[in-house]
Amino acid sequence: MNNAVNDGIWSGRWVAERLGVELEGDDELPALLGLALRRNPKRAHLLVSHVLGKHVPQSPTVVYGHGFRLGRRVRALLGDTEAADAVVLGYAETATGLGHAVADGLGLAPYLHSTRRPVAGVDRAGGFEESHSHATSHLLLPADPALLAGAGPLVLVDDEFSTGNTILNTIRDLHERHPRQRYVVVALVDMRSPEDAGRLERFAAGIGARVDLVAGASGTVRLPDGVLEKGRELVARHTSAAPGAAVRADGADGTASGADGTVYGRTPRVDLHWPRGLPDGGRHGFTPAHRARLEAALPAMAARAAEALPEGARRVLVLGFEELMYAPLRIARELEQLVPAEVRFSTTTRSPVLAVDDPGYAIRSSLVFPDHDDPADGPGERYAYNVAGGGFDTVLAVVDSAADTPRLHAPGGLLDRLAAHVPNVLLAIVPSYVPEPLASPERPPMLSEPLRGPAFSSYAPDEVGWLLQDLSDITLEAPTEEREEAVQSGGAHYAESLPVEYQPSERYQELFHAALDASAARIAQAVGVVTETVLTEVAARPRPGASGETPRPVLVSLARAGTPVGVLMRRWAQHRHGLQLPHYAVSIVRGRGIDANALRWLAAHHDPRDVVFVDGWTGKGAITRELAAAIEEFEREEGITGFDPEIAVLADPGSCVRTYGTREDFLIPSACLNSTVSGLISRTVLRADLVGPHDFHGAKFYRELAGADVSVAFLDAVAARFPEVEESVDVAVKELQSGDRAPTWEGWRAVERISEEYGIHDVNLVKPGVGETTRVLLRRVPWKILAKAGAGADLDHVRLLAEQRGVPVEEVDELPYTCVGLIHPRYTRGATGADGRAVSV
Repeated sequence: MNNAVNDGIWSGRWVAERLGVELEGDDELPALLGLALRRNPKRAHLLVSHVLGKHVPQSPTVVYGHGFRLGRRVRALLGDTEAADAVVLGYAETATGLGHAVADGLGLAPYLHSTRRPVAGVDRAGGFEESHSHATSHLLLPADPALLAGAGPLVLVDDEFSTGNTILNTIRDLHERHPRQRYVVVALVDMRSPEDAGRLERFAAGIGARVDLVAGASGTVRLPDGVLEKGRELVARHTSAAPGAAVRADGADGTASGADGTVYGRTPRVDLHWPRGLPDGGRHGFTPAHRARLEAALPAMAARAAEALPEGARRVLVLGFEELMYAPLRIARELEQLVPAEVRFSTTTRSPVLAVDDPGYAIRSSLVFPDHDDPADGPGERYAYNVAGGGFDTVLAVVDSAADTPRLHAPGGLLDRLAAHVPNVLLAIVPSYVPEPLASPERPPMLSEPLRGPAFSSYAPDEVGWLLQDLSDITLEAPTEEREEAVQSGGAHYAESLPVEYQPSERYQELFHAALDASAARIAQAVGVVTETVLTEVAARPRPGASGETPRPVLVSLARAGTPVGVLMRRWAQHRHGLQLPHYAVSIVRGRGIDANALRWLAAHHDPRDVVFVDGWTGKGAITRELAAAIEEFEREEGITGFDPEIAVLADPGSCVRTYGTREDFLIPSACLNSTVSGLISRTVLRADLVGPHDFHGAKFYRELAGADVSVAFLDAVAARFPEVEESVDVAVKELQSGDRAPTWEGWRAVERISEEYGIHDVNLVKPGVGETTRVLLRRVPWKILAKAGAGADLDHVRLLAEQRGVPVEEVDELPYTCVGLIHPRYTRGATGADGRAVSV
């Protein structure tokens, strides 16, 4: 069978006749494209390229030539100056080789292709979704993140441009991170409808950039109503009715070895002598210098392949492996010039397609075999199309070393399946390229994975991951008075040391448990309200693409007061909706900002637009402002965008945020204690001799306080009240969403007024709200406590702490908070009295 043109019969006829699909456009379209049926519920048909080298074996000179000529057209469009500043980006898995060829034709630009294979040690620089694909998520893993950070043109290469969704997803994602003025979209065929074409034009105008299109041919696929259902029925019918078309892995003989790679079956190996250190493709970037090295090495590598061919070989297939298209394509093209045999090129694929042995159908046969590269998304079937029955007497399979596993050689594996249909099977291994970490400041070392309990914190490991470093073995505590003097004198920052952990008296512990019993339902309702609000807000955020999946929040608590709240929000989402939300805790330090390394880690593992920052409560809004400024600085310096600086809090008495559970200033029992209600974790530490430029901020795990730990008891007590507050949460959420949630910053104005009225002249020494007042009494040197006249049991623990520390409590009629804690102004250890009048300065 002739897989390219199927003996003069158009290879789309079979599908067109049965589904009513019509291919309209340029005269050369039938020579470029055939049709097949996907085993995919999202789209019925597959446009099968005759010149791509993926599903249909084709002359490597033809395959490479189509991409190279498109690259020449792009260079003519841009001109040499702009072409020298361009970056070419290809799409996994189908267009990785095509993108390489376009970059070769452009001649001056580096190349990167997306990948579905995460690589340990390489940070994610972006990603996007391909909505109709069998495997939708694409990763961008350049060895040098600066590759995508330039302002020059970005050239995006795909085999077909059908709806434009994937291109729009990519441009939107990358434009938010690194805006540029020009994009060029390259495809073998442009099959968009007029509506889709108009959508791209409107999108380009909306971002203020120029988007050009270069295509080998153009047309449209006309799809009748009900085509998806008809396609499913055809696939189901022909899966069982055409036993000769799909050749599945049914256990032919073969010999496999262990995992040491020394004796793998009977498949002869071809040692290509691949150049040391040369990337096997564009997964991590492929520069013009890399291209020059490859060009110099190709003749010798092809000669070794030619020497390994059996005598009398007439029809040879060089078979690449999924994303590994370019290296085998170039070897095949060079081999085609050396040997008298007819040489063809194609690759294996993840894409499930129905095979029908009919001249009017593009996929005549299918070899099915298990994956053999330990894919990150788990085991699955893989396919080699139009190989069986293709008349090949020799196959040279080219895979990278990551895929050279026992499953490749085992009975039923790829080599075994090939051997059942082709007399001679050879194997060549290209070393999988993993870039060395760059030593420059632009390429920091890989960050650690989050710390989790029970090794770090008393929380269960799935409740929270701490983006911190463990400083438990270092003495960081200092007496409260010494810390206060150092901080107020400017000699130290409060985050450079830790206060001595407060050990609650028996009476104080009784107050905590009484407060928890009294307020658990109130807290549960606030947790439900803020969580439901967050779920709604994140789901409503605009997203590129049409995956159909509702975006879900990634909860990021501000350690440590936010952490119990984040855990409770996660529990609510699981209780009410069955959702398992990711949850992390990060450090933010007043005057120093948020931990930028934690943000880098989050951006590498999640979409920043899904991140929701969580805190326990607001006081005057200092952390709210700190976070907004820190995110702005991070975006400016890192070029990573998408983080929303809005904080979601349990209680917002200061009216500083839009997303909250309540604006009442009431007792949240987790504010009563320190580490023993926060997973036994200290507050965070940021000190230059302990935290390097590429380290997370630090914290301690107080394992020795396990006997007094009530962290899980607090969570369980609140979560136990979730069922009884569900109805009231629904009512409160509706009221909240229909009202005005805009911050008034009333708390900040009140703090400024109090600071002046009491002669403090420093808003940082005024701590409003029950939670902040409690912190003053536990960690700082308090001067006095202002209590709202008539405040009741919410202040019992405050009054007790004030009594223990000899601090007066002054009742005030006009106070927007339940209470306000005043830190001793101008403190030195020579200060006497609580009124501040005898302070030594």
